[in-house]
Amino acid sequence: MALSLTRVAVLVDPRDSSSAATLKSVQAAAQRTGVKLLLLEARTPQEIETAFSVMVREKAGAVLVVTGGLFNQQVRQIAELAAKNRLPSITHRREYAEAGGLMSYGTSFADQFRRAATYVDKIFKGAKPADLPVEQPTIFELIINGKTAKALGLKIPQSLLISADKVIE
Repeated sequence: MALSLTRVAVLVDPRDSSSAATLKSVQAAAQRTGVKLLLLEARTPQEIETAFSVMVREKAGAVLVVTGGLFNQQVRQIAELAAKNRLPSITHRREYAEAGGLMSYGTSFADQFRRAATYVDKIFKGAKPADLPVEQPTIFELIINGKTAKALGLKIPQSLLISADKVIE
């Protein structure tokens, strides 16, 4: 089944200041592609459940989960609600796809932790933190949950499967 999206739900925790930049990018992409966004806020696990009820009622075709501390803690709940409501879903944390979400695409936290350790080492050896350069992430991971895709009746293009860092079968 090919997925033709006209409405995408975007789940955000409004308390998370880092979501503003992501939302701006998502809104720009939606405008370019003609996709309508359904912006839903959640601050608690109960509000996450309510948000999914709204997604279904408003006929969202998929859900994008924007970064947030609450959502990082609730990956299993969000993956289960997405599956229960037959909503293809994506977020930035690999744990989400591993918990049953359709896919994740984001920075490699393992790589970021390794890189942070090199900064700590430099500081312990006398470097001043203010003198160390700010670095952007360089490694991004695409994780696809093939079991979830199959359960949703989605056929993931071979080109995407080949470029994935991990496909969960």
